[in-house]
Amino acid sequence: MSRLHIGCHLSSSKGLEEMAKTATAIGADTFQFFTRNPRGSKAKTLNEEDAAALLRYCEKNGFAPVLVHAPYTLNPCAERPEVAEFARIVMKEDLGRLETMGVRLYNLHPGSHVGQGTEIGITKTASLLNELLDDGFTGTVLLETMSGQGSEIGGTFEELRELIDRVDRKTSVGVCLDTCHVFAAGYDIAKDPDGVLTTFDRVIGLERLRFVHLNDSRFGLGMHKDRHAPIGGGEIGTEGIRRIVNHPALHDLPFCLETPHESMQEYAEEIALVQGLVQYDG
Repeated sequence: MSRLHIGCHLSSSKGLEEMAKTATAIGADTFQFFTRNPRGSKAKTLNEEDAAALLRYCEKNGFAPVLVHAPYTLNPCAERPEVAEFARIVMKEDLGRLETMGVRLYNLHPGSHVGQGTEIGITKTASLLNELLDDGFTGTVLLETMSGQGSEIGGTFEELRELIDRVDRKTSVGVCLDTCHVFAAGYDIAKDPDGVLTTFDRVIGLERLRFVHLNDSRFGLGMHKDRHAPIGGGEIGTEGIRRIVNHPALHDLPFCLETPHESMQEYAEEIALVQGLVQYDG
């Protein structure tokens, strides 16, 4: 490996270009951010000059692709009509903002069926994607691997594959692999990343894997609990993280930390820790 592209989640409250400068200051060359409050409130007016400055800065400084994350409150397969409509409105607006910003990746939790059943949940999420992914959208929606907590869909690779199969514009969808989530779902990425990624390739296809959320897990393998831990501070552990970041199938992908820290200094230290685990060429 020549270089690990890694960053963390950043706040866009001070502006888009400022986020990229913050990333550089903590040793990152990618990051993710919300277009609005993660609980789903109204988005701020987009400053197109700031968006252009973000792209120029990232290109000049050799950044890997950055990621926009959908608000946590979105449930694209909700049973209640008003909740489903909220997801539709926010996603439509967010995808339009991506086009204006020139950012190409949008991360989405596939949703929770809340008692309707997995089949209906997958059908509803696919239907919304088919509505929104039209010829005017040039980016990629990344479906995140989930922990299988509660009624979440996407807790197995097979569920994600079924969802992708139902999307008409398949070139517009990909996958973001969350290490905590897949571990919680029962895929032992800590001890057997090769086996997990081989299964992913067989079921979904590694060509669809576009981003990695690098998180340790507070709970054990297959417990279906979505609780992130700092790198080396959970059940995946430092050696598990070492195996993941050095796996050849992931070499060219951007990684983003979603670990529970309070300060940028803590993220800078964690980025340095992860970089220290990478076995570089030469």
